[in-house]
Amino acid sequence: MKRKTLAVSLSAILAASMLFGCGSNSKSGDTKSSSDNGSASASASEASNAGSDASGSGIQYDGDDVTITYWHTHGDSEEEVLVDTIIPEFEKQYPNIHVDAVRMPYDGLMQQIITSLSSGTGPDLMRMDIIWVPELAEMGALAAVDDLEGFADLKDNLYEGPLSTNYYNGKYYGLPLNTNCLSGVYSKTMMEELNIDSIPTTYDEVVALKDKLGSDQYLIACEGANSWAMAPLFHSLGGVYTNEDYTKASGYVNSEDSVKALETIVEWYDEGIIGPCFTGGKPDAANGLYDGNYLFSYQGPWFFTNDDEENLAKVEVGLLPAGKAGSLTVNGGEDLVMFESSDKKEASWVFAMFLMSEFSQTAQAVGGGHLIPTVKTIAESEAVQAVPNMSTYIEQLEGAVSRTPSPAWEKISDKLSVAFQSAVLHEDTAQSALDKIAPELDALLADTLIGEQKDITILITNTKADARTFQGWVSGYGFEDDMDILCKTGKYEVIKWHRE
Repeated sequence: MKRKTLAVSLSAILAASMLFGCGSNSKSGDTKSSSDNGSASASASEASNAGSDASGSGIQYDGDDVTITYWHTHGDSEEEVLVDTIIPEFEKQYPNIHVDAVRMPYDGLMQQIITSLSSGTGPDLMRMDIIWVPELAEMGALAAVDDLEGFADLKDNLYEGPLSTNYYNGKYYGLPLNTNCLSGVYSKTMMEELNIDSIPTTYDEVVALKDKLGSDQYLIACEGANSWAMAPLFHSLGGVYTNEDYTKASGYVNSEDSVKALETIVEWYDEGIIGPCFTGGKPDAANGLYDGNYLFSYQGPWFFTNDDEENLAKVEVGLLPAGKAGSLTVNGGEDLVMFESSDKKEASWVFAMFLMSEFSQTAQAVGGGHLIPTVKTIAESEAVQAVPNMSTYIEQLEGAVSRTPSPAWEKISDKLSVAFQSAVLHEDTAQSALDKIAPELDALLADTLIGEQKDITILITNTKADARTFQGWVSGYGFEDDMDILCKTGKYEVIKWHRE
């Protein structure tokens, strides 16, 4: 029997949860609908009634009267649609299922998830950032959905990129509720000053405009030398993080194409093609677009929910320029997951599938202002395509690259960001920076075991918990009882177990 020991610091997991996850919730703030001047719930209701007969999931529920707890991270207008439009319709169709929707703050959310599961107070169903699904699936905290009613048929109608964010170790552990990506937001003022009538289609066309730049003008606003902000540019220029199976970085992140992509980015920053916001300078991307300092920036659909109409009239959305590998972008968004510890999985799944229905997906796209449906036929519907800017983002999704679906993604992301920054600041060459992290990424990817049993050791820093709490936590993750609890009086330091 193969076993591999994996040591995981709980404190490290909790600290990592504070990092920016790049889902729409972390960007949206107090969102407003960009689709009209009416209320979010009103517009959502109108669109849903026009494009749907309010059909639900198609799944029957004959169980007992039950209340499920649903955690989410919606912004204001998104939550309004959920509470005022979607849940009432669901409870009308399924009178035996009641939904307790709880809005959760994004900051520190992973810590709250782990704490709630350890104490038996966790949710039944949750909308979470796509980057957390592999991590929680690796812990055994999530319920697989492959064999559940309706999944197979739904799967065939989902965009592959968002769907793949739920895949781990040969199974699917959630549903892609909504997706987003970065596309181009272009300054009308700067296009006029550069005397160009249309959005450039290639990076070659962008770079060719360099000699037309005036004082304090730049072509590209990239909001940080990190793995999220740089992803569309790095990938479009031919760079990759790993192989297609996400199992190896060496020979890929430091390949000739990847090194050349990073060298090009460094060169463009040095030449003033990429503007100062790349390394935290001014102007920032938004104000630079409005004031004509930047030609374009990489922005998600949430960009159009956070500002006034006067400023938004100064910009337009368009596809990103194409590089050697095409017009590529990066996936964001949120997934729906059920927790293994829940005793209300049947009812939770019914609601999850309802959230994926035409009624719900259309309502959130129209009323929420920027939530892109993951169901192809719904995304392509007349009601959704009519939402301002939505069609461009949906088209951009065709070139969306998923972030490495690994429980170690946040650590992988940190190492990529350090390498990118060291090259951009000329602390290291592009080749050397990527060569250094390649074996480190390999090691992180190798910790994700596939098809093997594993012994897992978790370091505990909680001085208040007792053995029963920790045993309950482990059991809640679906692990066997083969555990060794190593402790000192009054303080449990280590729990060690293996899963069958």
